[in-house]
Amino acid sequence: MIRHLALAALGLGAAYALPASSQAATCEDIDYEGLSYTACEVDPAGDDLRLFLTDAQGGLYGSFQAIDREADGASLVFAMNAGMYHPDRRPVGQYLENGDEVMRLVTNAGPGNFGMLPNGVFCIGEDSARAIETLRYEREAPECRYATQSGPMLVIDGELHPRFLPDSTSRNIRNGVGTTDAGDRAVFVIANQPVTFHEFGSFFRDHLGLPQALYFDGNVSRLHAPELNRSDFGFAMGPIVGVLSPVDEARPGG
Repeated sequence: MIRHLALAALGLGAAYALPASSQAATCEDIDYEGLSYTACEVDPAGDDLRLFLTDAQGGLYGSFQAIDREADGASLVFAMNAGMYHPDRRPVGQYLENGDEVMRLVTNAGPGNFGMLPNGVFCIGEDSARAIETLRYEREAPECRYATQSGPMLVIDGELHPRFLPDSTSRNIRNGVGTTDAGDRAVFVIANQPVTFHEFGSFFRDHLGLPQALYFDGNVSRLHAPELNRSDFGFAMGPIVGVLSPVDEARPGG
């Protein structure tokens, strides 16, 4: 049975906690300030959270279905696109997979949302997952099994990105991830209608109570959430973040 966690205070007011269950990556639809979001909470210490880019044959996965097909003895119970990429679907910035660096860290400003500094890196460690501002990531050099760079940061130390405007008219379907400072909680969110950066960042900070959050994309924003009977489709993607679960745990009656 799904049970609701108590609200936690993180120095930002009451933090909303998603329902917890024995199944990895619990997802639910949430209405906040007249807007709809789908949020999926992952336990970085207990769930098999990883990034996916290249398959066993050296090609790019590109889709949730391709990952699921190759997950021998496991099932993809949650996934979303995880960072910006070039037309050939290679990562724009830092990308680590199984500790191997595929693309270097990019610290300079540049065009588009990726270069709207400060941007950041999503770092998956042995038992943690953190959204870290890029220059802090460079200084701290955290131990990451997987890492993907994207931008801009949505929330930095409890503050919205300085360039987000409350009266902005730029709206898009957006997705990203928010974490605690310790990295013991990670919540992945996709907007279900076009939202501004200010609205999206506010959802992480004010509703979820998360002090760090990183934007993944707005032109390509997709979610795979089988428990909600949802698996978005479209053109092939670059980096993907997801959770694998043994088939007998991921599928009731398996």
